Amino acid sequence: MKRFIWGGLFIGSTVGGAIPYLWGSYFSFTGVILTAVGGLFGIWAGFKIGKYLGV
Repeated sequence: MKRFIWGGLFIGSTVGGAIPYLWGSYFSFTGVILTAVGGLFGIWAGFKIGKYLGV
């Protein structure tokens, strides 16, 4: 299950941090916030996937 949680953290924070690039904001507080939100969502999703697969 740890693999799914770490994978979710990595993918979620990467996607969350990349979203501000779409509107041209390279270094901003929004990027930090969305990285944290994406990471938390990734942890949650990784936990759910790991639990669903029974790992």
